[in-house]
Amino acid sequence: MPKDLVSLIVSLDEKNAVDLVRKMVNAGEDPLKILEQVRIAMAKVGDKFEKKEFFLPDLIMSGEILRQIAEILEPKLKAGAKVKRLGKVVLGTVFGDIHDIGKDVVKFILDANGFDVIDLGVDVPKEKFVEAIKKENPEIVALSGFLTLAYDSMKETIKEIEKSGLRGKVKIMIGGGQMDETIREYVGADAYGKDAVEAVAIAKRWVGA
Repeated sequence: MPKDLVSLIVSLDEKNAVDLVRKMVNAGEDPLKILEQVRIAMAKVGDKFEKKEFFLPDLIMSGEILRQIAEILEPKLKAGAKVKRLGKVVLGTVFGDIHDIGKDVVKFILDANGFDVIDLGVDVPKEKFVEAIKKENPEIVALSGFLTLAYDSMKETIKEIEKSGLRGKVKIMIGGGQMDETIREYVGADAYGKDAVEAVAIAKRWVGA
């Protein structure tokens, strides 16, 4: 039976994965290190889905495990966070992708680090991103995607932002299970964050913090 967190998440062992995270937190383990293990596990889950070894119910189950882990880690990540607000981020999972894996983690780490996050949810139409930029006037737009189908959705969303004349007003980052630097180039984003910690580092750099 798997004992490490990555294996427990990938085998969709909800109870033992959540119990292990509680034990790790109680033992004083760094929540960011726990998150890194979660990221590795979710990348493997995404890979299994792409290879048709996992199906939608498995993805939903993995998302539920992540939600519970995020709930345990959130107070630890927010503890002692600075109140000073640094900027505004419009965040959402692009259309065609129903996963909030990763997105929610990025949201609460950005929030804990002083960013106001406008979370548009999942399966967000490109027009909704444009509306949010017009309404909220953010410095940053963060596009999340867990599956390979998100590549073209991201590309189209960025094109829509360009078409509406707003591209020069915002910095755009992408992140999620199957994303990398090659995909960043393909979709036309300014940066790729491999995890929530890197997303925060990029965001801080962009607002000069």
